Amino acid sequence: MNRLDRLSAILIQLQSRKVVRAQDIADRYQISLRTVYRDVRSLEEAGVPLIGESGVGYSLVEGYRLPPVMFTREEATAFITAEKLVATLTDAASSISYSQALDKVRAVLKTADKDYLEQLDSRIAVVKNIRPPQLGSQHNPLQIILQAIAAKKLIQLDYFAYYRQEHTKRLVEPMGVFYIETYWHLIAWCRERKAYRDFRFDRILEICSTDEVFVDEHPSLSSYLADQYKDQHMEEVTLLLNDDANLHLGEQKYYMGYVSESVTPAGVEMQFLTMSIEGFARWYMSFADYASILKPAALQDRVEELFGAIEKKLRKIKHC
Repeated sequence: MNRLDRLSAILIQLQSRKVVRAQDIADRYQISLRTVYRDVRSLEEAGVPLIGESGVGYSLVEGYRLPPVMFTREEATAFITAEKLVATLTDAASSISYSQALDKVRAVLKTADKDYLEQLDSRIAVVKNIRPPQLGSQHNPLQIILQAIAAKKLIQLDYFAYYRQEHTKRLVEPMGVFYIETYWHLIAWCRERKAYRDFRFDRILEICSTDEVFVDEHPSLSSYLADQYKDQHMEEVTLLLNDDANLHLGEQKYYMGYVSESVTPAGVEMQFLTMSIEGFARWYMSFADYASILKPAALQDRVEELFGAIEKKLRKIKHC
């Protein structure tokens, strides 16, 4: 990127944020802090009213805005690609909002670029995952949550706890959302549990934002996730299943850390990642007559112990 393009990009970045740190500019354009300071001085000399505060960052004087800039063909193509992802991976309301925003982008394009994008539109596709996220019946949970985060308002959840197989009412302080492996997650402070909890969107049955404002003393989402999973140990599990077992598993496998599968002459080999050998062992027992454990040995041992305990109880009951 030449210097003129970089100055224009920095100005756009400044218009898109209330405050922008010098380090953020340096990281985005892979330049030194000295270059950032020199570029900022150039913008000031060109008449851009900038406010700089040591240790905080740069901001534009309130009210200063340049007219909308023209998008490059590459940028507009990236928007089209993102539209396909949004339509496939998120809820309908968010998809509609994004499409409406994209119409505004198209409106400022040159005629030649509009024709170019129309030709590409039908040539880009995102295929839905086998297990797409199923959001609840509410209109737009993502927008409700994001608005509550911005306004620091409590959220009321009607949540289905999968492992306990029960419906619960939760009053939570939303901290942030993230998307991983076809699911949206809400991280929030649960007032009932008095701890941070991970709420998966597809298990949220109802959601509403309250009028009560909470004091935001929570860590950032990135620091929370980094701390939460830094010591997380995931155990690899491989099962060998026959065709009947594959039919019986259905969607349950997606809740148990399903990763992939491959067809072999002996049957279907299915790979999982689990954080709980105990939980996986008890789940495996529900279809053990259709499947074999290839690894790990710890899972084989635990299943054997559980079946041994069950056999003893059955004998005891039989002789009563």
